[in-house]
Amino acid sequence: MLEQAPKLDWYELIELHVVRKVAELVGRRWNLGFGYIDAARSQAYPPVRIRRPIGRGPCQLLQDNPSGRKACAAHGQKILAMLESKASAKTLRPRPFALPCHAGLTELAAPVMVDGVMLGALVCGGYMPEDQDASGLGVVCEHLPRMSPREILFMEDLLEEAAAEISAFLIGAGKIGGRSSEGELRASYQSIIGVSQPMQALYSLLDRVVTSDSTVLITGENGTGKELVAKAIHAKSHRKNRRFVAQNCSAFNDNLLDSELFGHNRGAFTGAVADKKGLFEIAHEGTFFLDEIGDMSSSLQVKVLRVLQEGTFIPVGGTETKQVDVRIVAATNRDLKTMVEEGTFREDLYYRINVINLRLPPLRERIDDLEILVRHFLEKHDGCEKRLSTECDSLLRGYAWPGNVRELENEIERLVVLSGSSPLFAAELLSERMRNNQVGSGANFPAEPTNSLPDAVKALEKRMIHAALVEHDWNKTRAAAQLQVSRRNLIRLVQKYELE
Repeated sequence: MLEQAPKLDWYELIELHVVRKVAELVGRRWNLGFGYIDAARSQAYPPVRIRRPIGRGPCQLLQDNPSGRKACAAHGQKILAMLESKASAKTLRPRPFALPCHAGLTELAAPVMVDGVMLGALVCGGYMPEDQDASGLGVVCEHLPRMSPREILFMEDLLEEAAAEISAFLIGAGKIGGRSSEGELRASYQSIIGVSQPMQALYSLLDRVVTSDSTVLITGENGTGKELVAKAIHAKSHRKNRRFVAQNCSAFNDNLLDSELFGHNRGAFTGAVADKKGLFEIAHEGTFFLDEIGDMSSSLQVKVLRVLQEGTFIPVGGTETKQVDVRIVAATNRDLKTMVEEGTFREDLYYRINVINLRLPPLRERIDDLEILVRHFLEKHDGCEKRLSTECDSLLRGYAWPGNVRELENEIERLVVLSGSSPLFAAELLSERMRNNQVGSGANFPAEPTNSLPDAVKALEKRMIHAALVEHDWNKTRAAAQLQVSRRNLIRLVQKYELE
């Protein structure tokens, strides 16, 4: 029932990106009142931060005098009663509904529901359908909005989107208990931030993966949080009380990585003054996260395959076989299937680690999560209460985020440091690439001139180099390998195109 719903901070909710944009649109386009209503507030109050450039609307005029405010409050009770009936009907997502108000105008209410609980509604009104007789209207207003059926339907869709944004935020921020499937899934993986549809699909798949002991391959671009997901898998598995060990396979050369993974015996090589346990042995009965497994050499791939198939390995310089029980979670940002076709990655290992594949969506595919991610990163800075300016928010949402969530976190830290005492993050504080919309794909670079082949080749070369550098966090060795040029040549080209 509505009266059992928790009290919400509507002044916080009204600042959500979609909600704010809808409020601005209906005010600018139709001069309508916009607010909220719930059991704690029996009247729809217009948000104080919404400004209308075309004068005062009918709802504002009606509430200028005590009798008008009293009548609006009584109308609010009618909306509450309608919400009660919607809640009792057990409708999953009720559509916005219209009610005539005491002044003869029409008001739309979009119910906000989470976990089957009706929390209240977004309210937008002060208009008349264009086919309704306005001769008896007792409201003096310079700009009486008259709306066509098509406009009314469009406004209903806008309100429904705004109400859905509030529901998603409340689930993701943990402000409402999780009784629905989305709430339960989100609550199960608190270390992973996101409430968008791609993330809900990921939570659903994770819920099935964690209960098994199968090998998992996590794929996705750099900065999407592959290690966070690996830790979440371990934390929810039956191995959660054992060790979680992580190793980046691109961090060492072949010999050092061999020693790190499988250990070595005393005297195996110069400097091996004592026996050393490898990470596989340390991770016994736990989970071993092999990051960037696509960078592993063919000889080490054979040894990892043997661990996967038989659970055995021989340390460097050793003769005795050791037995381990380890669940492997691997990750890569490379196309292993293409590498198999090119002969640079073993086919048998590929099929052995690709039992379950989890693809992490890049940030540009779940841009709806940007607001909750920003809020999360601000909380890490001693609960910073600053917020994005409208222009800053638009630039962030229009950026392609080649560095994904990691790049966003770094950008928020930059804004916190540079903003000083200002309560808003201004757009001019953003990195130059974001102000100029310089995306990792290179789509921001000037288009190649069609009348000059040399210039077109240079422009393409510049875009490809920039994209490779961004993808590999500006590691020139790995970028050169992807571009199939020498590192020395890549450095020369970076200087030539001023990409440093």
